[in-house]
Amino acid sequence: MIYIFRNMTIHLQWWLLSFVILQLISVIHASQVSENGMTTSVLLSPKFELGAGSVENKFYYNIDFPRGHIAIKEFNAEVVDQLGNPIPLYETYLHHWVVMRYYGLKDAEIPEGNGDQNLNMIPVRNSGVCGATLAQYFGLGSETRRTVTYVPDPYGIEVGNPGEIPDGYEERWLLNVHAIDTRGVEDRLGCTECKCDLYNVTKDEYGRPLSSDYTGGLDCCYDQTQCRLKEGFQSIKRGLYLRYKVKWIDWEDSILPVKIYIFDVTDTGKWVNDSTTLGAQPRCKIEYEVEACGASGVVRNGCIDTKKTSMAIPAGGYVVYGVAHQHSGGRGSALYGQDGRLICSSMPIYGQGNEVGNEKGYIVGMSTCYPQPGSLKIADGEVLVLESNYSSSQKHTGVMGLFYILVTDQIPNRALQGANHMQASLLWSNYSWAVAFVGLAVTIIVGVGYIRKNEIEGSYEPIIASP
Repeated sequence: MIYIFRNMTIHLQWWLLSFVILQLISVIHASQVSENGMTTSVLLSPKFELGAGSVENKFYYNIDFPRGHIAIKEFNAEVVDQLGNPIPLYETYLHHWVVMRYYGLKDAEIPEGNGDQNLNMIPVRNSGVCGATLAQYFGLGSETRRTVTYVPDPYGIEVGNPGEIPDGYEERWLLNVHAIDTRGVEDRLGCTECKCDLYNVTKDEYGRPLSSDYTGGLDCCYDQTQCRLKEGFQSIKRGLYLRYKVKWIDWEDSILPVKIYIFDVTDTGKWVNDSTTLGAQPRCKIEYEVEACGASGVVRNGCIDTKKTSMAIPAGGYVVYGVAHQHSGGRGSALYGQDGRLICSSMPIYGQGNEVGNEKGYIVGMSTCYPQPGSLKIADGEVLVLESNYSSSQKHTGVMGLFYILVTDQIPNRALQGANHMQASLLWSNYSWAVAFVGLAVTIIVGVGYIRKNEIEGSYEPIIASP
């Protein structure tokens, strides 16, 4: 009898513990707060498990997302454990996450796996210019915790417009999470840069042989691959989530919609831009390699690798926001107009410590641009120049040089212009504490009333052993 009672007590304790954990996860998963017309939804991706050196790179369809005709004002994310604790980058490296919009056939089975072709899906891509290659609405990487993504008033990213959704379909969202567990690995930077020899990979995820000159990148760290561990290292798998926060407001006629453009420095498309023709076949490869500056026996530009490309923007407008995406070793990126004017420069913030959001050697944020409303216009079909700079003191594989801008066709009236400029300045000030905290230099050059260029950069040091 005592044994039975004790056994029941143990089971009750486990049940209560499981219940508490499930309740905590439920609270994190369904958190939503509204204040002054702005709603903040904090949501979780499906659970994924990672052991030491393992890789998660899956697509999750029909994720939780705010519904209705709304204007998205901010979107950010981070990796957390089952209790909601943020995970440092030196344990789980967030290579990238992207969120894509699509129309799904009502009552159709939700697809699973990593395939991106489905007859029941109609993709809703951003405005360009890479087409299906970079179709996402939102996406960042290791810099996600400290990169400002707020869309200033009176602008918003319009979604959920019932007049645009085809009959029989509903708006849905797709999430891709690429995370690499680097606990106990031989070469932390090599694992995050997906060097093929560390993953013992000679074929891509579709079984196609890799070329002999492909030494690292996305084709070597696909889902369920394993990076080499230190001899004898063991760890248990743990359950993780991508926790994403969406700020939004109900759509109103007073909100000015913005278009999302994503540019890629690897875009090698041949652009035609004249009075009668505007067309191209962009070839955005997403990633590239940076050779060590001493590899050829010649040191150039103080061991800075500079890559440039040109591309035409199909439909221009007034720039509202700009930011770059780079990997470790990045030294900043800039977007220029056809006449050479600076549209936006975005500089990396490197961590200097051990705590979450300040991990040494990792890019923990990117500076952003908020031009004064109406002050910076890109013409339809204008050929833009994108420049991406990386340190070449050592070789880097699988790096990226992307640039996001938000563009609007309309500008607010003069009264709103002054208010929005003040808001943009205050917004930047609200995030300046983070810059001061890690002792980074801040240079803000203001010209004709708007921020032309922000340069915020720590001292780049290669990722080495964990703290």
